Amino acid sequence: MSFDATFWVAISFFIFIGLLVYFKIPQNINNLLTKMIGDIKKEIEESEKLRVESKKLLDEAQAKLNSVEGETKKILDQAKSESEQLVISMNEKFHKSSEIKKNLTQTKINQMKESAIKEIKDRSIKIALESVKKIMTTTVDRSKLDNLFEKNLEEAKSELKKINS
Repeated sequence: MSFDATFWVAISFFIFIGLLVYFKIPQNINNLLTKMIGDIKKEIEESEKLRVESKKLLDEAQAKLNSVEGETKKILDQAKSESEQLVISMNEKFHKSSEIKKNLTQTKINQMKESAIKEIKDRSIKIALESVKKIMTTTVDRSKLDNLFEKNLEEAKSELKKINS
């Protein structure tokens, strides 16, 4: 019986398979693959935990960001209202100050006007008295002059009292 090459290939294939089974190669490969599958499952579970934790951290960060944005808006609104109140207050103070200065200036002007009028009246009276005195001394005799002077002096005093009152 002559055996051809296919027969020997088949025999060597079965011997190869037998050696593989004898040395527990398929079992070792199966154990290795099972171990790798377990490791991959662990990594997937770990990555899922990390994803959940990341999602939680992201949500917390987003909540904090929203809170900060709300607080920032509140602070900006408060600062805006305070600045508006300050502007209004400063404007009112400016107007009050200008009104007070206006009133003081008006009072000073009135006082200066009254002072000037009084001074003009005093000088006018003085000039008039001196003029009358000169006229009287040159045209009227001494006794009539004294009587007239006394009379005019009394009238001038009474007029001055009326003016000063």
